[in-house]
Amino acid sequence: MTAVSGRGQETGPRAILFDWDNTLVDSWPTIHDALNVTLTAFGKEPWSLDETRSRVRKSMRDSFPKLFGDKWRDAGEVFYERYGAIHVEKLRPIDGAQKMLESLFRKGAYMGVVSNKKGDFLRLEAEHLGWDRFFGAMVGALDADRDKPAADPVDLALATSGIARGPRVWFAGDADIDMECAYNAGCTPVLVRDPAPGPGEFNAHPPARHFRDCDALCKFINSL
Repeated sequence: MTAVSGRGQETGPRAILFDWDNTLVDSWPTIHDALNVTLTAFGKEPWSLDETRSRVRKSMRDSFPKLFGDKWRDAGEVFYERYGAIHVEKLRPIDGAQKMLESLFRKGAYMGVVSNKKGDFLRLEAEHLGWDRFFGAMVGALDADRDKPAADPVDLALATSGIARGPRVWFAGDADIDMECAYNAGCTPVLVRDPAPGPGEFNAHPPARHFRDCDALCKFINSL
């Protein structure tokens, strides 16, 4: 674990909001497949997996208009048709994610999900894994007025918890957009991924803490 700034709380979080894709589940192969089917269908060059990993951050309504112009809704239908056909069968938990969720659930932490995956797909995947029981709320794209990195989905994820957003709400994710969302909501940004942040990678929204995997995050919280 690396403390990157002084925003972390030694008393531990009252609530933990997780990103979904590539924080709790490995979705890159599925996203890459569906995106390339869509790009090809609209006469665009397919992306490499590395390009997909580096370029996919925002929700469809925030990213597809730039990619497909006024045909973005049609492109969205192609993407969702392909994604819906393959996502459950290809779904794979990140190593240590289930053990972490079980441990934090027993500890009594309020947990939620804030994702830019379409909400219906998000909740179907959680149900398939048997993880829906862990979360007080699962908020996906289009569920709130604005998607991540806006604070709106954080408010929705906390709405029934009785917990106000602030430093004792941790937002855990693997990407810059997750750290930005945490800052926008006044929460503590927690980076969960291997490797550590590169030089200048998170200059605008640096994580308060970095954990290389779910197990490290779990052990740290349980130690508080």
